[in-house]
Amino acid sequence: MNSIIRWLAPLFAAGVWALPALAQGPGEREYYHHYGFGFGHMLFGGLLMIVFWGGIIVLIVVVVRWLSGSGSGRHERSAGRSGAQEILRERYARGEIDHDEFERRKQLLSE
Repeated sequence: MNSIIRWLAPLFAAGVWALPALAQGPGEREYYHHYGFGFGHMLFGGLLMIVFWGGIIVLIVVVVRWLSGSGSGRHERSAGRSGAQEILRERYARGEIDHDEFERRKQLLSE
């Protein structure tokens, strides 16, 4: 999660940095078409649009994965414990281990 935040922080900063340019109307740019200057938005506009929407998509994916709990290993660990206890019960039922061994291993699994 930390690496994602470190990756999204520059994207957010670039978006904030571009806000003053978006706030200006065409009439407020006196030299907009003079001497061929003022076309920098054509160079970086498409790139910033891709970065912006990519950041939004990544943010949505991260939030959905965080809310669903996938990737944390929480479900796998709990399933592994219940699976081990089930195997222990089966071994005890088949008579492979005695009652003392069953209780000792069950106690170890519950820790």
